[in-house]
Amino acid sequence: MAKVLVIGSGGREHALCRQFLLSPQVTQVYCAPGNAGMVADGIQLVAATAFAALADFVQQQQIDLTFVGPEMPLQQGIVDYFQARHLLIFGPTQAAAELESSKSFAKALLQEQGIATAAYQEFTDYAAAWTYLQQQTLPQVIKANGLAAGKGVTIVKSLAQGQTVLQDLLQQHQFKTTSVIIEEFLVGEEFSCMAFVAGDQIVPLPLAQDHKAIGAGDTGANTGGMGAYSPLPQMPADLAQQAFDQVLRPTVTGMQQRQRAFNGILYAGLILTASGIKVIEFNMRFGDPETQVVLPQLTSDFYQLLQDMLAGKKVQPTWQSPRLNLGVVVAAAGYPGDYQQGLPLPDLTHLPADLTVYYAGVAAKKQHLVSAGGRVFLVATQAADVRTAQQKIYAALDQLPLADFNYRLDIGWHALG
Repeated sequence: MAKVLVIGSGGREHALCRQFLLSPQVTQVYCAPGNAGMVADGIQLVAATAFAALADFVQQQQIDLTFVGPEMPLQQGIVDYFQARHLLIFGPTQAAAELESSKSFAKALLQEQGIATAAYQEFTDYAAAWTYLQQQTLPQVIKANGLAAGKGVTIVKSLAQGQTVLQDLLQQHQFKTTSVIIEEFLVGEEFSCMAFVAGDQIVPLPLAQDHKAIGAGDTGANTGGMGAYSPLPQMPADLAQQAFDQVLRPTVTGMQQRQRAFNGILYAGLILTASGIKVIEFNMRFGDPETQVVLPQLTSDFYQLLQDMLAGKKVQPTWQSPRLNLGVVVAAAGYPGDYQQGLPLPDLTHLPADLTVYYAGVAAKKQHLVSAGGRVFLVATQAADVRTAQQKIYAALDQLPLADFNYRLDIGWHALG
């Protein structure tokens, strides 16, 4: 029987742990560092983040598989470290993770492979960037060239706003930024396309749509994501196949040609424009909150799927028949700006049985859960359609004392026409 370690602490990792626990082969799932909300599911928390400590734990506990959730340890080379110690781990190497951690690397690969993306320029100098921006038609998109936990992208609608963003990134070095990309603003319907990758083999997951903005109607500041749903009933039936042919396959080929073949997750942030699919960004790990609405659709053994892919075997996972999966993030009031921590959470153990809670920014205090981050938990459900799923979740949230918290009331609205 198998033991699994998941690295990370958020709602995405809670969903990963839950999926592993569904495998008849898996007897124990550990999460490092995890969060206090996971404990009720039988997930054991591991108070370790340093690579050496994690690898030591894996050896001592005879862990059969390690799965990396967030981007930072991937960028720092945790997969390379584990591989050097001959420990089985699912995730891209440090060199492969550059597809996410370097916007300029990603743009160069897109150009080489002929994959459609927004026109762009890269800058390290504030004055040059500001001069260029003043010559462009607004809106433009400014991206920090590095990891910014999903918050390093700004759609600039005025020169005053653009000047402030450039000053923050290139003069104040917000998110430790030393270079930015300024690119054209693409008009269309955004969606998330994720896939398991192992060498040549690409196994797509159902498409999803995230809601990055804090406010209803996709207004206000960018966040790590305020909710998601999957699949996408309003999109063309062949969109997933288009994304595979036009983006996933040539991207994996391009990585191989650059000697950066990898095992792990490829996440393509895409937009369907009037002229077809274009790439907005790449991640080299599961999205959050998309994971919480996509992974539960897997009906075959998650643990076996990864083991087979790592062993070079061809896999054919099975997915549930089209049921709409929708999740709403509940955040601390004030997020993504300044927010209070230590807010007591309402009792979520008595929600209707067809609702699932994934905990993210929470901690334990005297046997009770309190907030310990911006995004605190997500409530998900399955239903026949978006409107029914919305009604189930919002009816439950309406009954909870959530005056100190905030959530969007329109997750899934793009599918409602």
